[in-house]
Amino acid sequence: MTVRVRFAPSPTGHPHIGNIRTVVFNWLFARQQHGKFVLRIEDTDRTRYVEDAIHVITSGLRWLGLDWDEGPEVGGDYGPYIQSQRLELYKQKAEELVAMGKAYRCDCSPERLEQVREAQRARGETPMYDGHCRNRPAGEVSPDKPHVIRLKVPREGVTVMHDLLRGDIVFENRLLDDQVLLKSDGFPTYHLAVVIDDHLMGITHIMRGDDWISSEPKRLLLYEAFGWEPPVYAHVPLVLGPDGKKLSKRHGAVSIDEFRRQGYLPEALFNFLALLGWAPGGGEEREIFSREELIERFDITHINLAPAVFSYDKLNWMNGCYIRALSRDELLERLIPFWVEAGLIPPEVPVEILPTLKLLVPLVQERLKTLRDVVELTDFVFTDIPVPPVEKLIGAKMTAAQSLEAIRRVQALMATVPHFEAEALEMPMRQLAADLGLKAGQLFGIVRNAVTGKEVSPPLFGSIEALGRTTTLKRLGRAEEVLEQYI
Repeated sequence: MTVRVRFAPSPTGHPHIGNIRTVVFNWLFARQQHGKFVLRIEDTDRTRYVEDAIHVITSGLRWLGLDWDEGPEVGGDYGPYIQSQRLELYKQKAEELVAMGKAYRCDCSPERLEQVREAQRARGETPMYDGHCRNRPAGEVSPDKPHVIRLKVPREGVTVMHDLLRGDIVFENRLLDDQVLLKSDGFPTYHLAVVIDDHLMGITHIMRGDDWISSEPKRLLLYEAFGWEPPVYAHVPLVLGPDGKKLSKRHGAVSIDEFRRQGYLPEALFNFLALLGWAPGGGEEREIFSREELIERFDITHINLAPAVFSYDKLNWMNGCYIRALSRDELLERLIPFWVEAGLIPPEVPVEILPTLKLLVPLVQERLKTLRDVVELTDFVFTDIPVPPVEKLIGAKMTAAQSLEAIRRVQALMATVPHFEAEALEMPMRQLAADLGLKAGQLFGIVRNAVTGKEVSPPLFGSIEALGRTTTLKRLGRAEEVLEQYI
């Protein structure tokens, strides 16, 4: 049997990162089993349809490195892979169930249905369809007038779902509703469309969040009504935020696009998601894996049944590891869009600023948790800074007069040093601190605030080299003026 799994998003917005974690599991399983990963767009919910959502979904998956063997943009033998292009098929299959006596037409008005639900709630019952049209004579509900088609759910017995991770889960049929299969507008409900598509597309395994368990009998009863073998199910726990609640926007980024814009590397996010609720086992303790290693090691049975907790601290750590592993040229290529987006450099990078950018890369590489961090770390190189307040220019355990003298001596050094480069600046600056009777940290702190406007910056001498002699002297001169006025 060739393993066939699918990701079937609804284009009603950006896919939630918790769902993408499960997509990663599906993709790894398909690749590990040398099977097929299918992308299907389930767009039958027209009231919440978002125009550009399909593009957002496909571009996000590709950015994360998730390719699909069949689906939009690549085709396949079981298309079309967009549900709105399969409406006649769903209608045909629903009519087949009616003809077999497995489903029936219902023309109950919305007002009647609401009255029934209100009465049930008043009696403390679970609101569900009361079966009013279930036993009406054939033909009494005209197929030419507005109506829905409902599944004739068994009133007795149980429906059993076998889950690969959880074993058998039993549902009492008397508690299940005669669900709508085909709506009055001709569009199928989710349950009808997904069962037909999964069967006809040969999906062998369905791996998804455990919040789907409660509605699974609706789909299993449809498989039974059609006489089809259901796929293998594996329901994985949901992803929680650090506070133990379901992951949501209040915890931070929740879509692939947000993580991309915040400066996470796709390979780092993929690695992180793969280990979110799954572990390779076998005593393996490391957490950085290549994509190929994850494919080789993936095993469904190692999925943890306890809810996974999304830790941004861990993701930031992992992202930093991947950033540090990049070559300088690779890192520069990935940083440029963030400098551009922040307006620090033009979209068409001028040749004359490339040396400065290349100089900054090794200065920040060890300090970056995300690519976006580079903006705050280096903005002082590209834009002018406010003149620091006097308290930032007075060194630790120093007077204003001592600080002024130090700034003047630094200016003289910066103006005359032959080679304005980090390595050529450091030793003279350390010697100057000793000549002034200061610790290096005292002098460097004053200079850092004066030329970068930051108490924490990339390495000082590399920052000064990136600024250049002219800008450095200008900013030191402004610091001198502030101290002179204070004294």
